[in-house]
Amino acid sequence: MKKFLLGTVALIAMGTVATAADLGARPVYTKAPPIPVMNWTGFYVGGGGGYGMWDGENDASVGGVPVPGSTRTGGRGYFGTVSGGYDWQINPTWVVGVMADAQFGDIKGDITYGAALPFFQGRTKNDLNYAAGVRVGYLIAPNVLSYVNGGYSHAEFTGTNLTVFGTPTGFTTNRAKFDGWFIGGGFEHTLNIFGISAPGWFLKTEYRLAEYDRKSINAFVGPVDTLIADNFKPYVQTISTQISYKFNWGR
Repeated sequence: MKKFLLGTVALIAMGTVATAADLGARPVYTKAPPIPVMNWTGFYVGGGGGYGMWDGENDASVGGVPVPGSTRTGGRGYFGTVSGGYDWQINPTWVVGVMADAQFGDIKGDITYGAALPFFQGRTKNDLNYAAGVRVGYLIAPNVLSYVNGGYSHAEFTGTNLTVFGTPTGFTTNRAKFDGWFIGGGFEHTLNIFGISAPGWFLKTEYRLAEYDRKSINAFVGPVDTLIADNFKPYVQTISTQISYKFNWGR
């Protein structure tokens, strides 16, 4: 009986050793590399393009006296843009910054000398806008910023040759410059998407509305002012997409 028990114990022991050998060595686990933490503080520069629309209130005056009635005209077109700025990440979810940009465009449309003088018309182009202001953003993800911005804006419109029912009149206008304000907003995120590795590169899409002060656009015959002027107040809306590079993109 003792021999039987000893034999049984020996068989069990041998089976346990064999099973442990079949299982192999215990695996060694290594810690996964840490996910990089985004740092939005730092300088950035960028460039891109977009589509813009302007519309304006046209009120005529004769000899400096306003003429009753007004018209509204507008223009459409594309533009390119360059920008730069500096951001501060003040806590894990909020970013504030200062920014400046310039737009060089081909946003064409008509101006008309008021409802009482609708036969004086010219083709003009909003070819330059620049702005400076601040933006405040909220990080909906470590690499995705939603933001609003606002500040000072400047717009310029080219001079034009006036016509009457399509016939040249010899009257011209000079380049017109306007000052005003803008407000906008958009989203910005890294380009590390779809398997692409692009450290420091970001994509931004933004909508903006700018309103400018009313200004008198005088008509000329040669070097001499005429009595006719268009009191013009423009509004400009744009939507743009830019690629930017941040010099301190993470840590």
